[in-house]
Amino acid sequence: MRWDPALYAAFSDHRSRPFFDLTGRIKHPAPRRVFDLGCGPGELTAALARRWPDAEVIGVDSSAEMVDRARSLEDTPPNLTFTLADVREWTPPEGTDVVVSNAVLQWVPGHQELLARWAGALEKGAWLAFQVPGNFSAPSHVLMRSLAESGRWKNRLGTVLRHDDAVSSPEEYSRLLRGAGLRTDAWETTYQHLLAGADPVLEWVRGTGLRPVLAALSPAAAADFERAYAKLLLDAYPSEPDGTTIFPFRRIFAVGVRSTPTTSPSPRTPARQ
Repeated sequence: MRWDPALYAAFSDHRSRPFFDLTGRIKHPAPRRVFDLGCGPGELTAALARRWPDAEVIGVDSSAEMVDRARSLEDTPPNLTFTLADVREWTPPEGTDVVVSNAVLQWVPGHQELLARWAGALEKGAWLAFQVPGNFSAPSHVLMRSLAESGRWKNRLGTVLRHDDAVSSPEEYSRLLRGAGLRTDAWETTYQHLLAGADPVLEWVRGTGLRPVLAALSPAAAADFERAYAKLLLDAYPSEPDGTTIFPFRRIFAVGVRSTPTTSPSPRTPARQ
């Protein structure tokens, strides 16, 4: 699937708030090396570079379009670089003090094993912080899945979308990180985003959750699916008297710091509940 950086950035104010709520919990005073895994178009990674000007800050993304967009940013700090790589194959190199992953791991089946491996490789005093959407049971996703699994669409889309087990609960993430030897804080927040426009929820998911559907269909079929889906969304998310639409969005956060030296072997991932 190809990412559209401009479409993803259409709701940048709303999408950036969880990032700062997450990274605000990281208390490392002077990291040597900081990684932003799944950095996207790079603006938020640049904020990390400005926060820690003496650190080497590296943004990593598997989308060539996103990395190209990030590398084209103007007025980026001199301590910031971007690289094209798959987070599934990444391991914290020596000197890594902060690892951030913002709204990426929901795309990675079995990412709990990745988290356990990353956490197990951290040096003493290093931080791991991640955030994933927890809205897979929200109408926006339930309606998308039910439409994809219905009549005309079932044969083409029945297995394309992730279900509500795409991410774990805050409790499960807390157990996972603590099992890997980290001192941990995990929580969830439901943001009440106020969106403008005629089909604002559709526009939001076009940049993220709807991408697998659009990638699997021809342009004409994708347009037909969008029209049917848009009608369902308008019923589920009616506009307010002032013309805005309230879009509740649950997100799950976890932050951990290694307070003891790394031990070997790496901890096993706890069983999913």
